[in-house]
Amino acid sequence: MMLDNPPISFTWDGLVRGYVKTLPIAIGVAVFGMAYGLLAGQHGLSLLETGLMSALVFAGSSQMLALQLWDDPVPVAAIVLAAAIINLRYVMQTAALKPWLGRLKPALSYGAVFFNADENWAVSIAEMRAGGTDAGFFLGSGLALWSFWLVAGLIGRTFGGLLPAPERLGLDFIGTAVFIALTGRMWRGRRDLLPWLVAGIAATVGQAILPGAWYLLVGGLAGSLVGAWADTRKEARHGA
Repeated sequence: MMLDNPPISFTWDGLVRGYVKTLPIAIGVAVFGMAYGLLAGQHGLSLLETGLMSALVFAGSSQMLALQLWDDPVPVAAIVLAAAIINLRYVMQTAALKPWLGRLKPALSYGAVFFNADENWAVSIAEMRAGGTDAGFFLGSGLALWSFWLVAGLIGRTFGGLLPAPERLGLDFIGTAVFIALTGRMWRGRRDLLPWLVAGIAATVGQAILPGAWYLLVGGLAGSLVGAWADTRKEARHGA
């Protein structure tokens, strides 16, 4: 008989198992990490700055968007706001892991949350729903992605800096290509059509009337609000 609230552990064995199980995914993430490193070099970031952004931010879509917004002077407010909008989904994701994280010491729980990403969250949720009770699995899976992302970014920055003219090889398009790939992975079906359409229209209008890259934030905020409204309506109908 399975207990409703089984005891939760946090062990080294669980951490290692989470790391190893996530390695195949981490290898795929490394491809995007190298693209980020290459793009960072094109925007003038040093090897140290490229590594620090990956190590301290660890959010691929936010890092790529930050580079798209990068200018002189750096628009700090715009970048922070853009990152906040993109990463709001992590609040809901980590809340779903409360059966594991809610029974750990705060320092350990919040430390593990730092390493949350879409891929290791999905792996950890599957492990938890299968009856897993070792929360170390979540941290291990996150560390796998983090380590591969960091190293791949440094490799991309190092070798990208050796290319005399990346645009001649078409590599100046790499930021756009990565965003297209990332959005394709986020598509959930027809329910995303309306917020994506609103985001596209708002960004197009914003580009025509706003300076700089603020149109990206306008599009992202508009799409997020419409998506939240649609999800709220759906939940209300199901709860009625």
